Amino acid sequence: MTMRQLSATILTKATAAAVAIVVLGGGANAQAPSLLMKPPNDELPNPYRTLRDWAELPKGMTWPAVTGALEGSDGRLYVLGRCHENSCAGRTEPAVLIYDQAGKLLNSWGVGIFQFPHGFWIDKEDNVYITDAQTDGIKGNQVFKFSNDGKLLLTIGKGGKPVDAADSFDQPTAVLVTLKGDIFVGEGHAPTYGKSRILKFDKNGKFIKVIMKKGRMPGDLMGPHNMAIDSQGRIFVADRGNNRIVIMDQEGKYLDEWRQFGRPSGMFITKDDTLYVADSESWGPDEPGWKKGIRIGSARTGVVNSFIVDLESTTEDHSGAEAVGVDSKGNVYGGVVRRKMLEKHVPTY
Repeated sequence: MTMRQLSATILTKATAAAVAIVVLGGGANAQAPSLLMKPPNDELPNPYRTLRDWAELPKGMTWPAVTGALEGSDGRLYVLGRCHENSCAGRTEPAVLIYDQAGKLLNSWGVGIFQFPHGFWIDKEDNVYITDAQTDGIKGNQVFKFSNDGKLLLTIGKGGKPVDAADSFDQPTAVLVTLKGDIFVGEGHAPTYGKSRILKFDKNGKFIKVIMKKGRMPGDLMGPHNMAIDSQGRIFVADRGNNRIVIMDQEGKYLDEWRQFGRPSGMFITKDDTLYVADSESWGPDEPGWKKGIRIGSARTGVVNSFIVDLESTTEDHSGAEAVGVDSKGNVYGGVVRRKMLEKHVPTY
């Protein structure tokens, strides 16, 4: 048997196994459809050099799990973290850190507000949106809108344990705001995956509709972990529990799904429709054979053309960047949860 025949045989068997998973799988704990239906996009150029320990922290604070890094229109970098280790519950450290391009700390805020800050977005007016994906039974399971200096402007969700109501969230993991001001919230996190759906609100936080449902089929979701929007206004959902990106319009109509960017935890789309996808969970049982890292390609065509390989790309523990952001100079930021750091990837091209 030639190497080409052997490779074809391996891919055929992998595809058959993946199809079996899709057919036999079901429920929140079933294994997700395998990305082995496509060969891994791992052997690609990496046109970046990585910096670690490059940004300062408030006195006495150590790096927490980092879940967001986005540039505002003022050129400052806004970083969302979980205060100490992996939680803000009962902590006195700030959740939001604001930097200049050199890593100098300019401001910080967000003390005593969150349990488990997760989703992160900055709108065209530099308002900051943060989801709190856990609850102490009273607070949490909410979405907050702040001014860029930390003044609370809007709260969506009554907080506490989830109930069957439009103003009650179950682990809100992601938030996205359109140019019109509509607010999309994704909810559901492993291991239970909650309700696994998207909720749409207007700019004042008034509920509009529920989009998609929990499941494994095309158009379903299993733990929508992050969202991004392209130049056409299409919304990309990191359907992490299903190992895919789901693409929909702003009314919630299912358009497509992509598996070539790995198991997506975080996403960012630039104005020229370059798509950056943070894959923090591959290689282990969630997605065997795919390295962890940040895959970069086109939101228009779906072609992946470069790959920032993670420091621990082949460990079975969840590592790698869960959050990804890109500034106006092309620097790529990876928010790392397990290793607790903010990585900066500087272009070498």
